Amino acid sequence: MSRERTQHHDLRRPSRDDDFDRLKRYEDFTTIDWIQDSIIERNRRLRAARRQSIPHRGPRGEVTLAWLWSRLQTIAYAGQSWFIVTLVGIGIGFNAAIISIVTEWLSDIKMGYCSVGWWLNQQFCCWEIEGGDEDTCEDWHQWSDVMLARWFIYVLFAALFSFVAAHLVRSLAKYAAGSGISEIKCILAGFIMKGFLGFWTFFIKSVTLPLVIASGLSVGKEGPSVHVACCVGNLVASMFKRFSRSQVKMREILTASSAAGVAVAFGSPIGGVLFSIEEMSSVFSIKTMWRSFFCALVATVTLSAMNPYRSGKLVLFQVTYDRDWHFFEIIFFIILGIFGGLYGAFVVKFNLQVAEFRRRYLAKHAIAEAVTLAVITAMIGWFNHFMRIDMTESMEILFRECDGASDYDHLCQTSYQWPMVNSLFLATVARAGLVIVSYGCKVPAGIFVPSMAIGATFGRMLGIMVKALNRAYPTSGIFAVCPPDAPCITPGTYALLGAAAALSGVMRLTVTVVVIMFELTGALTYILPTMIVLLVTKAVGDFLGTTGIADEMIRFNGYPFLEKDDHAYNVPVSRVMRTDLKTLFATGLTVRDIENILASTAVKGFPIVSADGSRTLMGFIDRTELCYVLEQARKVQDVRPDTPVSLAADSEDHEDADFAGLAAGPAVGLDEDISLEIMETTASEDILKLWPWVNQTPLTVSPQLPLEIVMQLFKRMGPRVILVEDHGRLVGLVTVKDVLRFTMTEHDDRHSPWNEQRFDGVVDEAWSWGSDALDRAWEWCRRRIGRS
Repeated sequence: MSRERTQHHDLRRPSRDDDFDRLKRYEDFTTIDWIQDSIIERNRRLRAARRQSIPHRGPRGEVTLAWLWSRLQTIAYAGQSWFIVTLVGIGIGFNAAIISIVTEWLSDIKMGYCSVGWWLNQQFCCWEIEGGDEDTCEDWHQWSDVMLARWFIYVLFAALFSFVAAHLVRSLAKYAAGSGISEIKCILAGFIMKGFLGFWTFFIKSVTLPLVIASGLSVGKEGPSVHVACCVGNLVASMFKRFSRSQVKMREILTASSAAGVAVAFGSPIGGVLFSIEEMSSVFSIKTMWRSFFCALVATVTLSAMNPYRSGKLVLFQVTYDRDWHFFEIIFFIILGIFGGLYGAFVVKFNLQVAEFRRRYLAKHAIAEAVTLAVITAMIGWFNHFMRIDMTESMEILFRECDGASDYDHLCQTSYQWPMVNSLFLATVARAGLVIVSYGCKVPAGIFVPSMAIGATFGRMLGIMVKALNRAYPTSGIFAVCPPDAPCITPGTYALLGAAAALSGVMRLTVTVVVIMFELTGALTYILPTMIVLLVTKAVGDFLGTTGIADEMIRFNGYPFLEKDDHAYNVPVSRVMRTDLKTLFATGLTVRDIENILASTAVKGFPIVSADGSRTLMGFIDRTELCYVLEQARKVQDVRPDTPVSLAADSEDHEDADFAGLAAGPAVGLDEDISLEIMETTASEDILKLWPWVNQTPLTVSPQLPLEIVMQLFKRMGPRVILVEDHGRLVGLVTVKDVLRFTMTEHDDRHSPWNEQRFDGVVDEAWSWGSDALDRAWEWCRRRIGRS
């Protein structure tokens, strides 16, 4: 009888799976119950191990086809994860190479075209000429010899690229806008956003990202690269049933994909793994780390094999340094660290204000906003050599050593050092302002590279000034240790350290940035200066109470995400829990009662309590499970509106039911593979038994438990809901949203990670000092003019 039931169950599986996928599908903007999902995955592993343990050898132990097939299945099962990770890495590397090639061509087409091939960018068009200088390259033609006409064409291309990108995003894939890192952090924590990692988001973001970068907007492609990489991971893993139905396994793939996204963006596989640990995932196992490393390695090897720049570089701004640094330069490294901390606090604060303005007044004008910003950026950037070109190309120039062959626009010439300092200062200020207003507009937009470009211009400016000071006083003071026959100061290293400081200041990353900079330069010599700069940046950020811009965007958008940092609230969970609960009695209900409760409420689950009035907690059932069982039960047995419903099991039920390969405690983590079989096993003519789908061991806490411990349970175990019981009696429940609502209302001022008052005080002091300095300079100029 059991075998016949199993065969009947297998025949009906395709249609049943479709029904379950339609009903079981996680609702948009809800959270995953990681405990329940882990139990489901455990049960699948137990059943798979039981099937593999069945002997398939012959009566005398001889090898049979069934035994060989079982061994092949075991090998395939074990290697499937690594196969998928390999496919994901290849896809990410290939896509990154294509985006890099297209971005370079679109960025150069604003300036001119190649006469020997319209598809060639300036570098490939002038391949045989050192540096690809447009003045000495006959094959590269500018659009016009008239400066005004070239400026107009430059602005026109910027407007066109931004218009196409913004229109495609608004029309076809709204989730393709922005960086995506904030949302992916929430998805890895269990937040559901349908379509965010879908095909159209991947396609539109891959197409529009080169357009946005080429338009000149002060945004980067590194953040969106992480989003695109996670889209690749989701699309590839979704093609395999073992991963598509397991949120736990899908999270591992997405974490590995985020590491690969950073790896191809910076040419830093180890930095990508550290980024996924430090920034993205709150739960990181050793197995996930190895898969992240392997995925990042495969993606980097794929990108290297395609060699998009034909120079052997994975990213355009890779650089090597042959010169050492001196201990007296630590003074100037500290200045770079202070700049990074102040820059991060400044950008985060004012970008949030711009985001609030955008949400309130510009929500319906996304295309016009993007085009306007691109036009303004192009009109301003044309007149500055370091803003006219692409930001990655700008960083490549600023990171270089002055070795004679690497001079760009007299950057290394002493006679032009002070005009160059002025140009770099204006680029720093203008780019910072444009980043504040551009990051967050409705196009693919990252903040990694713009911040690094700002730090690079400031660092190069400081390096030139230090070098000028050394030339003016070569034998006095701190410069006495410099060798007389060799360059003492390398301004390119200051640009590199400034880029690291700005990136760390705005993202609040430390170890990841150190490793990324090491992999970019390949020089162990500059690890210590990088660490010094980033520690100073972190200290300044901590003093000002700065939070990373990704976390601030999560808070700004209201996503249910708990911070990694712990705070002392000194309140019990009873202050936060919800007491007005929708419960179900374990006995005494009919199908009509259940349907009426489902129709009148929108809660995601129901606590099961005893029917004797004592509210003794009996279990918990999800809304999706309940809806699914009610619909499927009508196909298996005669269910009428007045059919009694049982949500509690008795001793006979436990003896009669045989749930092979399930977790201890009946019904905890039952999944779709055996749900119909269980329904047929427990079917009865006079009662509908729903107890197999009731979680009889939900996560519960005492009302006196401190709120901080409950937050740790949410972050480390990932339940959707925690029930609060007092000596077995249900008194409330708490969710992540309840915790966030409490922390943002009653304790927002005391425990906010953003210290508004302290930062405003620093801004006021800086403004007063700057105003006084300008007034004194103006008075000095007036006196000099009066004397003459």
